Amino acid sequence: MVADPPATPALPPPDRGAAQFDLAGRTVAAADGWRWIVDAWELFRRQAGMWILLVVLFVVVLLAIGAIPIVGWAVDGLIAPVLAGGLMLACKTVDEGGSLTIEHLFAGFRRNTQPLVVVGIFHLLATFFIIVLLMIFVGANMGVGALLGGALGHPGMGALTAGLASMLLAALIGAALAIPVYAAIWFAPVLIVLHDVDAVSALKASFFAILKNIPATLWYSIILFALAVAAGIPFGLGYLVLAPVAVASIYTAYRDIFFVR
Repeated sequence: MVADPPATPALPPPDRGAAQFDLAGRTVAAADGWRWIVDAWELFRRQAGMWILLVVLFVVVLLAIGAIPIVGWAVDGLIAPVLAGGLMLACKTVDEGGSLTIEHLFAGFRRNTQPLVVVGIFHLLATFFIIVLLMIFVGANMGVGALLGGALGHPGMGALTAGLASMLLAALIGAALAIPVYAAIWFAPVLIVLHDVDAVSALKASFFAILKNIPATLWYSIILFALAVAAGIPFGLGYLVLAPVAVASIYTAYRDIFFVR
């Protein structure tokens, strides 16, 4: 069985010096975005085989649940933060010199499960709101296009042109709306499972941590995107390494931002 983490905040490794957990977070240098990935690689390297197994199981579990008719996608949304919480506990275990087990993936079902599920509910509701908003936007634009096209004698062409243009614009709007949602979710599981933070406070802390670290987050995202492109070249096998490193990088970024000396 996986032992529950202690109630006191987890400290970074000794070589980082004495530090205190601060839910408000701090602003770090843009270059730290690269260091998050380097530190994550070190966590992965220590127990590479188990990391790959855990992340593969994470994907398999979500795919299996998602295949359930009608409700699978919703259950996936609720379960994903719980599994993510387990992976964050796994990161802490490796960071402190412990050994990974498959049970780490499911540790979120034994520690602060309710607030982790609340994070999932927030994600589902936010996604639903964005989708409905974009559907209304596209539908309204197609209607206007049909009216304008009708005035010119080509209602079908007007609707089609407006539909294509509005879908492209909707994709950009959707991405813009999704960014703050994912910013709120990004650190929420690790704050909940390691520091017993309630769901609302964790979502707020995560959002503002990303907001005050846009340069570092942007640099991190650019590097991760480049690595993702490279990982896909050898038949996608590189993702077996990149996916665990990406997971661990959430923990290393949290350790950098939420601990202050």
